[in-house]
Amino acid sequence: MNELEQALATIARGADEIIKHEELVERLKQGRPLRIKAGFDPTAPDLHLGHTVLLNKMRQFQDLGHQVIFLIGDFTGMIGDPTGKNITRKPLTREDVLANAETYAEQVYKVLDKERTELRFNSEWFGQMTAADMIKLAAQHTVARMLERDDFAKRYAAQQPIAIHEFLYPLVQGYDSVALKCDVELGGTDQKFNLLMGRALQEHHGQPPQIVLTMPLLEGLDGVNKMSKSLGNYIGINEPAIDIVTKTMKIGDELMWRWFELLSFEVSLDELAQMKRDIESGVLNPRDAKLRLARELATRFHNVAAAELAIAGWHAVVRGEGDTSLLPLTEIAVPAEGLRLPALLTAAGLTASNSEASRKLKERAVRIDAEVIEDAQRIFVPGFEAVLQVGKRNFARVLLTGQ
Repeated sequence: MNELEQALATIARGADEIIKHEELVERLKQGRPLRIKAGFDPTAPDLHLGHTVLLNKMRQFQDLGHQVIFLIGDFTGMIGDPTGKNITRKPLTREDVLANAETYAEQVYKVLDKERTELRFNSEWFGQMTAADMIKLAAQHTVARMLERDDFAKRYAAQQPIAIHEFLYPLVQGYDSVALKCDVELGGTDQKFNLLMGRALQEHHGQPPQIVLTMPLLEGLDGVNKMSKSLGNYIGINEPAIDIVTKTMKIGDELMWRWFELLSFEVSLDELAQMKRDIESGVLNPRDAKLRLARELATRFHNVAAAELAIAGWHAVVRGEGDTSLLPLTEIAVPAEGLRLPALLTAAGLTASNSEASRKLKERAVRIDAEVIEDAQRIFVPGFEAVLQVGKRNFARVLLTGQ
């Protein structure tokens, strides 16, 4: 495989669609750094692994020698969200946007190379536009074409209102590509219409149309729904290393391959195929493959030492190998008279409710320092310290303190 073929394989890894592939080949043959753009909402981010799918692809472009543009949509953020998805969200001030940009930087540079990332705000050009300029921009597209967008089409067919300014959003996103002279724009599969708008507007302005690369939406811990904080099926990139490890170890074996393809930098597709064959033949335990992914993710968002400490903690509890004092200690304030075990398990975040905790006790699925406990009436007072465990992989080392 030559250098161009290797680059194309890296770029295509995990991608849902590349529009147009032949144009990407020709652009890469030019031998210059391409300008790669991805736009992000200006609201304060709390990034999870689902968000990093796009960031990972940006980093791959950086490693291939290309220029990445991390674009924050502060112009649109300052006028509020027009989509109707969140009507309570207030417009952001310039100060809000800048503060949120700092929050982004603290997280995204765990994936991106800061030295090779160009941070831009689209208010740079939209802040200079007059009303006449915006009307000229709006004249570059038709209502019929806008109604080709899936959500607009459904709302129109259902006779639900569509505000005129909502049609401006795809145009605004598309014009960003004109202003930045982008070669490639990245986005989720749900952004395809807006990404293609960039191609159309670039052609209108005499620029070579950008290549559009869409990435799939990552399934969360449940293996079914898109990773989402609201669904609780996520791993935050700022979570402790032990949480990244233990949550990754909970995912299903089938989902593991999907995560490897979209999240791993260290395992090539050829190696991934060999791992699958090794598991099918019984040479490799799926647990050990999953542990490799967990180690890589914990290292990326923390460091090698933290990752190894987390792995050791996981082994200590789940496999009974090692010192559980390696686990991070969580302090829980309890009243002087103490808490019954179901309430303690819930307070430790190991069960969703006291009733669930009681069910787990009856199932003999609760352990304290590796000993099975069934007594739901047992009370624990301040000063108690132990590793609580529900099931094989859900555990926490806790210290009870007085209120």
